[in-house]
Amino acid sequence: MRRRKFLKKSSLSTAGIVSAPLFSSCKNTPEEKEIPISVPARKPIVIATWDVPNATAKAWEVLNNGGTALDAVEQGTKVEEADTNNQSVGKGGRPDREGRVTLDACIMDQNGNCGAVVFLQNVTHAISVARKVMEDTPHVMLAGEGAEQFAFEQGFPKENLLTEKSRLEWEEWKKESKYQPVINIENHDTIGMVAIDEKGEISGACTTSGMAYKMAGRVGDSPIIGSGLFVDNEVGGAAATGQGEEVVKTVGSFLVVELMRQGRSPQEACEEAVHRIVKGNPGHKDFQVGYIAINKNGETGGYCIHPGFSYRVYSKNGHENIEPGSFLKP
Repeated sequence: MRRRKFLKKSSLSTAGIVSAPLFSSCKNTPEEKEIPISVPARKPIVIATWDVPNATAKAWEVLNNGGTALDAVEQGTKVEEADTNNQSVGKGGRPDREGRVTLDACIMDQNGNCGAVVFLQNVTHAISVARKVMEDTPHVMLAGEGAEQFAFEQGFPKENLLTEKSRLEWEEWKKESKYQPVINIENHDTIGMVAIDEKGEISGACTTSGMAYKMAGRVGDSPIIGSGLFVDNEVGGAAATGQGEEVVKTVGSFLVVELMRQGRSPQEACEEAVHRIVKGNPGHKDFQVGYIAINKNGETGGYCIHPGFSYRVYSKNGHENIEPGSFLKP
């Protein structure tokens, strides 16, 4: 079953205000035109938040063998979901205050179809459940027990996601129960990935176990289409990481893509999106947000508030971890 589109592909105004029609169906209209491409696209290529070489290597393997961008981002992010040493994604993720590991994820294909799960428990591969929501239901998002039931119906195994390491850390945290996010360490909380395949099609994925020791039921930007992830096959894609509440307030990834539609480079778009967050926000020194972006030409960019964020790029030019510029300097 094909998914209906979630957001209408429409530019932001020069003031950056999102109009109500953006939240209607996003089927193409005859008036819409593709952005002209002046140079050959650098494809295939994959970009991901943070230094996750195993994830980008897996995605590149899919792309290099002629696979689709959608398959690449799913398979790439699944690597991190299964890695119990990564305590911010999937199995082994740090739990909420109640000791429960809850997962959020979303995925978006080249046609604007999207699927998401929030507050999913007992299933490692939230990104694959999100894809099933996109492809096999008439919905965009499933939450909590409903998402878990759907996953089991689709054949996903039930697993205990709380590893001994994460449990012991949670037990230690409970002694004081102080919630103090540590920039770039405890709560980078996301892998976002965007890929372009050899046909020039773009897809993206985003998955997380959320902030460590969060309030029960808290959901950040990661599973929210337009906040943690957005893809427009005519323009490019973007993903976010860091304090999700701040990304949601500015619909960050959608903003990055729309800025690219207006002619900004991926780098310029990421920088402007960060500036929208820090502008008039005296608390920005206490949290991190980072963006990555890729346009239809295969050009990439990234930017963050604090130094310490990096992103991975894998293409025919090689495999590289890039430390982008930051609003606050070292």
